[in-house]
Amino acid sequence: MSADAGRNVLFVVMDTVRKDHLTPYGYDRPTTPELEEFAAEARVYEQAVAQAPWTLPVHASMFTGLYPAEHTATQEAPYLPDDVGTLAEAVSAAGYATACYSSNAWITPYTRLTDGFEAQDNFFEVLPGEALSGVAADLWQRVTDSRFRWVADRLVELGNEVHEHLAGGEGADSKTPEIIDRVADFADDNADGDWFAFVNLMDAHLPYYPPEEYREEFAPGVDPTEVCQNSKEYNSGARDIDESEFEDIRGLYDAEIRHIDAELGRLFDHLKETGQWDDTVVVVCADHGELHGEHGLYGHEFAIYDPLVNVPLMVKHPDLEPERADEQVELLDLYDTVLESTAATEAPGRVDARPYEPGRSLLSEGRDVDDGEFAFVDYHRPVVELQQLETKAEGAGITLEEDSRFYSRMRAARRPDGKYIRNERIDDEAYRLDEDPGETSPSTGDDPVVDEVLAALERFEADHAGEWGDAETDADEALDHMDDDAKERLQDLGYLE
Repeated sequence: MSADAGRNVLFVVMDTVRKDHLTPYGYDRPTTPELEEFAAEARVYEQAVAQAPWTLPVHASMFTGLYPAEHTATQEAPYLPDDVGTLAEAVSAAGYATACYSSNAWITPYTRLTDGFEAQDNFFEVLPGEALSGVAADLWQRVTDSRFRWVADRLVELGNEVHEHLAGGEGADSKTPEIIDRVADFADDNADGDWFAFVNLMDAHLPYYPPEEYREEFAPGVDPTEVCQNSKEYNSGARDIDESEFEDIRGLYDAEIRHIDAELGRLFDHLKETGQWDDTVVVVCADHGELHGEHGLYGHEFAIYDPLVNVPLMVKHPDLEPERADEQVELLDLYDTVLESTAATEAPGRVDARPYEPGRSLLSEGRDVDDGEFAFVDYHRPVVELQQLETKAEGAGITLEEDSRFYSRMRAARRPDGKYIRNERIDDEAYRLDEDPGETSPSTGDDPVVDEVLAALERFEADHAGEWGDAETDADEALDHMDDDAKERLQDLGYLE
């Protein structure tokens, strides 16, 4: 294959995987021996930053090269607009075979994140035995084509949990091996041409039901049904989790990561055995991380601290020296990196996508964009989580303060030495990451690093974000207008009592 004609690209997202739980990043448990071997021939980025702490806006940023406030795919409007072109559309227009293999309910045709992928294996298709797929797809279409967007949001959130429970719980196998098989088949079927495959693996997303062999290695004696698997119970104050239980939860989480690693190793071996490895650019990252009690939070909502947004990123490419990179990059830079790797840099204009920016590509000789030393995070109001959090709190007789982080939008500018978080409803936070990497002691005095990061955030807000508007949603009113059939289907899926 000619380098000028572009290379094959395998783009893997390990959903909800923390950087500090991976062996290549110094974790002291052997969660990722396959990725450790992969890291030896890849560039390992220490300072990669996700544009939000959850799936939809991060994937939309990677697929459009835009920040969340620009592509607007957030929980306040959980869909990529029709007039925004995608990476897959551009790569497809350049002549590539494209495929998306994912069991994440946010990555479906209904959010437009799969636009441009010719072969699709999405959430509604990969539930075990295709359970719920027809019901879910039908309901989704009915509610997303109406004004009842919040219902669609709740369908997605529960869908993720239902899928993970069915796919990883007792009596059922994870769908990850099947997804890996399909990626291998897709690569083989297109071995004589050019291909781009995107994969999202959900094993490390709550709830955690790892395969027994890995559970016994990392969480021996832990019963997944006996630990808290619902982060909203803890975050609302309805349930307490002590450190011993969090240790058990982390063990299950590590076991899930080990399963992902084993399956990725199987895919990498297949590409090597079939002679495709050398001509394939491989990107491995996480879309966001997870909190296990840090800052009094569980899951990946209501905060943009580093365990959520400073994510793992490893890239294997013939033009990248295998090494550890301390330069800070953003996940949206992968948009330009893939365009360059596939020789599709002119294709965005054919699909109304953001033009290629060579200074953002990780293949360039140094990141050359305005304020490139900073990375930016933009977290909009978490509508889905609020619905569930309020339900848990109400059931426990707890009243949530509206002027709290639960109801707050958040933005941040980050540099490896400092971070400034703008909060909508609580006090802003500033941290010297070089002195306080755990973000436990907010900076309160004059500090030149904090001043520089704040100034960068203000420039970002002026250029890319703007003012936060009102986006209240009246869920009760929406339910009052739903017909009985739709309510019954929601009840069957567990949304309504």
